[in-house]
Amino acid sequence: MMKSKIINKSSANENSTNKYHSLSRRIVAQFCVFTLVLSCFYSAFVFLAMYALEDSFIYTTMAQEAQLMQEGYQQHQQWPIPRHHYMKLYLSKESLPELIKVQLLTESNAGEFFGEQGKHYHLYALPKVAPEKQSDAEQAYLLAEVSEMLLVRPISGFLLKAMLVVCLVLIIIACTIAWLLGRSTARPLQRLADLVDGVAPENIPDKFAQRFPNNEIGLLAQTLENTLGQIKLALIREKHFTRDVSHELRTPVAIIKNAVEVYQTSHTLDPELPQQQLLQQQLKQQATDALIKRISDASVQMEQTVTTLLSLARNEHTSVAKSSVNLLALVEQAVIDHSYLLANKTNGNLVEVLVSDNTNVNLTLQPGMLKVLLDNLISNAFQYTNAGEVLISYENNQLVIADTGSGIEASIVDKVTELMVKGSQSTGYGFGLSIVKRLCEHQGWQLSLKSEQGTQISVRF
Repeated sequence: MMKSKIINKSSANENSTNKYHSLSRRIVAQFCVFTLVLSCFYSAFVFLAMYALEDSFIYTTMAQEAQLMQEGYQQHQQWPIPRHHYMKLYLSKESLPELIKVQLLTESNAGEFFGEQGKHYHLYALPKVAPEKQSDAEQAYLLAEVSEMLLVRPISGFLLKAMLVVCLVLIIIACTIAWLLGRSTARPLQRLADLVDGVAPENIPDKFAQRFPNNEIGLLAQTLENTLGQIKLALIREKHFTRDVSHELRTPVAIIKNAVEVYQTSHTLDPELPQQQLLQQQLKQQATDALIKRISDASVQMEQTVTTLLSLARNEHTSVAKSSVNLLALVEQAVIDHSYLLANKTNGNLVEVLVSDNTNVNLTLQPGMLKVLLDNLISNAFQYTNAGEVLISYENNQLVIADTGSGIEASIVDKVTELMVKGSQSTGYGFGLSIVKRLCEHQGWQLSLKSEQGTQISVRF
């Protein structure tokens, strides 16, 4: 037996978004970062090379001067005066300027020193030469104040600014080249995406891969063309199969239903028969009616199963327009269509069907797909609930069908939506929840299942 009630609940909506990553923008970003890093390294290398070249020139000049002075000492036994006005000879470390001596105390091997007022010094240690009458050799030093010879250091600020400008110009050029490259790379991909996006395989033009360049994009287009061609052939075969099944299965089912109806209307008992014979005929008629009712129920279930499979096969591969549909109307129709499952309960217990009034909402969906979903879930709940209630509600954009039946066995609860997986009490073939899962995946609905005290199945649209 079945009883209906209305329960008040509220509803809400949830939205989800996916972030889009542009290939052309990524090419531009990576190209610009590479140019920036390369420019920085190159600028630093050039800057250091200029400093090293300047120091090398000064050192070479001082080495040449020291060589001439050493030769002059060997000829005349005394140090000659340096030829360059910015160079000065010191015969010992103690005679060096105080500024130089202080810095030598901390860095004994230093050859470059910074003085006051922007002065810059280079120190060159001459080879030790012992006079004939002296037992100890004295260390002489050649000190050069090279501020006038410096070319890089005075303009280092200008060079840094110039290199920065050059880096910015190179980055702008690199960004322009990368943008053009990214655009030329992404444009064929976008054309390919526009060509196949949202288009049924049978409507995609033949040999479309020839429109694309003979490179990796062309190879991708050729692969898509081959794959879509195979899908197109598979769809043609499935359409033929669906058409044949529609004819071959529906016709026998209709014949069985008509035969049952004819039998039920034509077989009546003759009241003029003797009492004992009439009683025997009644008992025989009751047994036959029970058998005929089983045949009738099986034919109805078979008809609904065929309709479900055909609807799913047709709508999965066709662009069926979505429309506004009232959820409560489809729920009530599904409850009525499967009420015979509750009427056949042999234990005599009452099963209440509670339909929440928050199901009275309009959803923009494919009506055929929603009907297939409701037929499967409600028929399952009716079939496996022997006592208690079946609750159908809608809240937060989610349809919930909960029952107080025996629930799903723990050993299969995690894989019950897989093909041909069923419990020990099931009288079917394990296709019902597999069809529901397949339908939800196709429509982008989220299916969840809990089975503790009874079973609760939720579908988020």
